[in-house]
Amino acid sequence: MDRAAWAISLCFVLVVSLLLGAHGNSEGDALNALKTNLADPNNVLQSWDPTLVNPCTWFHVTCNSDNSVTRVDLGNANLSGQLVPQLGQLPNLQYLELYSNNISGRVPNELGNLTNLVSLDLYLNVLSGPIPDTLGNLQRLRFLRLNNNTLSGTIPMILTTIESLQVLDLSNNRLTGDIPINGSFSLFTPISFQNNLLITPPAAPPPPVSQTPPSPSPVGSGTTGAIAGGVAAGAALLFAAPAIALAMWRRRKPQDHFFDVPAEEDPEVHLGQLKRFSLRELQVATDNFSNKNILGRGGFGKVYKGRLADGSLVAVKRLKEERTQGGELQFQTEVEMISMAVHRNLLRLRGFCMTPTERLLVYPYMANGSVASCLRERSETQPPLDWPIRKRIALGSARGLAYLHDHCDPKIIHRDVKAANILLDEEFEAVVGDFGLAKLMDYKDTHVTTAVRGTIGHIAPEYLSTGKSSEKTDVFGYGVMLLELITGQRAFDLARLANDDDVMLLDWVKGLLKEKKLETLVDADLQGNYIDEEVEQLIQVALLCTQGTAMERPKMSEVVRMLEGDGLAEKWEEWQKEEIFRQEFNHTHHQNDEWIITDGNALPDSTPNLRPEELSGPR
Repeated sequence: MDRAAWAISLCFVLVVSLLLGAHGNSEGDALNALKTNLADPNNVLQSWDPTLVNPCTWFHVTCNSDNSVTRVDLGNANLSGQLVPQLGQLPNLQYLELYSNNISGRVPNELGNLTNLVSLDLYLNVLSGPIPDTLGNLQRLRFLRLNNNTLSGTIPMILTTIESLQVLDLSNNRLTGDIPINGSFSLFTPISFQNNLLITPPAAPPPPVSQTPPSPSPVGSGTTGAIAGGVAAGAALLFAAPAIALAMWRRRKPQDHFFDVPAEEDPEVHLGQLKRFSLRELQVATDNFSNKNILGRGGFGKVYKGRLADGSLVAVKRLKEERTQGGELQFQTEVEMISMAVHRNLLRLRGFCMTPTERLLVYPYMANGSVASCLRERSETQPPLDWPIRKRIALGSARGLAYLHDHCDPKIIHRDVKAANILLDEEFEAVVGDFGLAKLMDYKDTHVTTAVRGTIGHIAPEYLSTGKSSEKTDVFGYGVMLLELITGQRAFDLARLANDDDVMLLDWVKGLLKEKKLETLVDADLQGNYIDEEVEQLIQVALLCTQGTAMERPKMSEVVRMLEGDGLAEKWEEWQKEEIFRQEFNHTHHQNDEWIITDGNALPDSTPNLRPEELSGPR
């Protein structure tokens, strides 16, 4: 009897193991089918090993605690080929990112099986054929971007039933037929559908004007006057109706250059679904901008915590800048451009307020503050950021910056990337804040940078010397921010002088690396709970990002790939070879000075003066 029970138990364990293995393998098989169907000239998918039990160790794949795939990130990977129906076999997939490739063929109907999908980004490919009706099954979808393909046919009406939809872009395709205006589509403006062959719906007619019949008058002359007045009013209405209709149509016509982010509970919506708040609303929300509600201060002004009438918490940024005549229109235009940047790692602009004397921007409130506050200003009861969260912050903020640089038109340069401007939501997901503010503050002359904006320790040398910023300026600031994440230190700290250390974090790090004191670099709050190899890799990325010459720094899209495990070893090896050559050249010409002169000021050369072997490569 005991032997029989043991045999039954063993069989049960084997069956369960087989079922679990089958689950893991089915998702791995689905992704392997995609890999087989794609050309991959850059070997982005080289880690996708079909012999593994599940794909959770593959690069560009994220899994949950149950080893089920939740994200596939293959944007900007130079892939070509076609999508496969097996993608519908990823039941817990939330993010499918395949944008900016050369993928052709049709959008598989089977994507409608991904009922947990939150974001479907297939834009900037060469996909053709119709938009599948089955996408209407994705009732949790918030981001649907199929723009810049060659999709044809009509827009499926069932898509209008997706109530969660916040961002929609079907522009630059070959779609035909009517633009749906019901359901969730009523929130979107023509920019979501532009550059197609679609029929724009006519403007809604003006509401009927109710006419109150004249009161009877006991006097004959009064009756005659009432009739005459009625005829005159009718004639006036007859001639005024076209003007009323035109005025209402103009009011209803949305701004053409807006990306749509539907306001959550705001009945009054302007500027690409941004709410235009009244100054009184924000005064009430912030208790008249009380000092007790100040969340932070910066070069752009103060940020106040506020509570709107609907109970939602917001952060209100009150900009400080001298206003000039005509600045209102330019400010409004810049707000419109910034509102187009919609990404899960970018702080979403909820609304704005503009008066002759005030400029205010309204954002969602970030519950966990900034990375800087979590690193250096946390209370005793607040636990420190652990190493896995710091890695997620590094990757999330890199993704947000890459979106600003590569997917906004015109591109947005942040110009003040630092730990204080990386915010954390309830799940400690990194959200890049204050992007576009430099552009807003320079609206008096958008073509010339009149002043260097940024924070000491984060400013790239070429920006400091010339005043000209580029996306590589942000890369430098990001590299310093990585060092903040690793060390917990400030980018510029005079307190380090007490220990005869460098005030600049970058120089302090390089000095410790020369002395091979890697353990001294890492934030003591981590108490040794980190992986040496991962720390080394993040330091390598930081050093590549903070090279003295802008051209030598990687793009943020390359940084994202390196953080995901693709290409760091090759990039680091290439930098080592160049650094050895540079050292030999400098030795030959006796030019070992570590300082450069810029505009009469001595600045530390930010090119890492490290022997390549002093920081080992990936193990």
